[in-house]
Amino acid sequence: MAKDDFYATLGVDRDADDGAIKKAYRKLAMQYHPDRNPGDAEAEQKFKDVNEAYEVLKDGEKRAAYDRFGHAAFEQGAGGGGPGGFGGGFASGFADIFDEMFGDFAGGARRGPQNAGKGADLRFNMEVGLEDAYKGKQTEIRVPTSVACDSCKGSGAEGAAGPVACPTCQGAGRVRSQSGFFTVERTCPNCQGTGQVIKDPCRTCGGQGRTQKEKTLSVNIPPGVEDGTRIRLAGEGEAGLRGAPPGDLYIFLSLKPHRFFQRDGADIYCRVPIPMTTAALGGTVEVPTVDGTLARISIPSGTPTGHQFRLKGKGMSVLRSKARGDMFVQARVETPQNLSKRQKELLKEFESEGDAAKNSPDSEGFFSKVKDLWEDLKE
Repeated sequence: MAKDDFYATLGVDRDADDGAIKKAYRKLAMQYHPDRNPGDAEAEQKFKDVNEAYEVLKDGEKRAAYDRFGHAAFEQGAGGGGPGGFGGGFASGFADIFDEMFGDFAGGARRGPQNAGKGADLRFNMEVGLEDAYKGKQTEIRVPTSVACDSCKGSGAEGAAGPVACPTCQGAGRVRSQSGFFTVERTCPNCQGTGQVIKDPCRTCGGQGRTQKEKTLSVNIPPGVEDGTRIRLAGEGEAGLRGAPPGDLYIFLSLKPHRFFQRDGADIYCRVPIPMTTAALGGTVEVPTVDGTLARISIPSGTPTGHQFRLKGKGMSVLRSKARGDMFVQARVETPQNLSKRQKELLKEFESEGDAAKNSPDSEGFFSKVKDLWEDLKE
C-alpha cells in the first residue's frame, strides 16, 4: 500500500519552515494520541503516520533525501535503513515535543552532575533598631548550617580513596527509561544525580562530605535599609553534597518599633508635647532626631495641637544614596495638671478678662453651631 506524502500527512507546504512543521506535528500528535482515542485503530495508525512523517521532516538531511527521492530514500536500506535508521524511531519525535511543552518529566530543567547535590539556601531573620537602620552597622550572626567535612575535605571518601563513576548512570547523573511512546529521564536513584558514588565512605560524615556546625558570619547592614530588606551572602548557605557548590544565605531585616519615632519611607514622624503657655505665648523647644542630635524648633504664639513642623534633611538615610528624608514634628499642646490654688485663680482671671471668640475661636464656633442646631430642632 502506497504511503501518503509526508507533507500532506502533516498538512504543510513543501517549503514550510521547521517552526511550521513542528507546530503542525504537535497539533496532530495530540489529536491522534492513543491515550485520547482508546481502542480507535484508525487514530492509532494516523498517530504512527504523523510521527513517521515528522521524524523525517524535522531532520535536515532526511528531509533533503526525501525531497529528492521520496519514500524510496528510506526503502531497502537507502539513506540509513528507513526513518528509524536516522535515529530512534517515531517515539523520539514525540519525546522532543513533550520535553519542549512540559520540561523534564522528572520535574524541571535538566541538571548536569556538576550541579546535582547543590547546598540548600538558608534564611536568617534579623531585627535592627531604627538608629542602626539610619547609620548602618557591622555585626556578627551565628547560623546553624552544614559545612564541608574536615576529615575528608568534602569528598565524602575515607582516606585517599576518591569517588568513582556511578555504575547505574555511567557518571551522567540521569537515567532513562522507555514508557510507551515516551522516553522518561529522571535523577539517578543510586547517586542522587551527582554521577559519582563512594566505595569507602568517610566515617565522620558517612559519605555526605558535610557535617552540621554553627558558623559565625560578619554582616554589613548598609544605611537606609527598610523593613523587609534582603541581604544575600553568596556561598554561605548549606555546603553541597560531596563537594557540590554551596547554597546562599539570605538575611531578612525587620525594624524594631521606636519609642519616639515612626518611619514612613525616608521620612520620620514624631509627636512632641508642648506646654500650654509655650503654645499660647510662643517660644522654642528642642526635639531629638534620629542621628542622635537635638533640633531647635521655634513655636509661634497660638500654636494649636496637630500643627506640624518640617525639619528638612533630618529624616532617614536613603539606601545607596547620600540623600536624607525629612522629619515632621507634630505639636501636642498639653493641658496643665495638678494646679495650685494661685494658678487656678490666675486662669480664672484670664478667662474673665478674655474674649472667648478671639481667644478660643474653634470651641466658640463649635458650640455656637450646636446652639443653632438645637434651636432649629425646636422649631
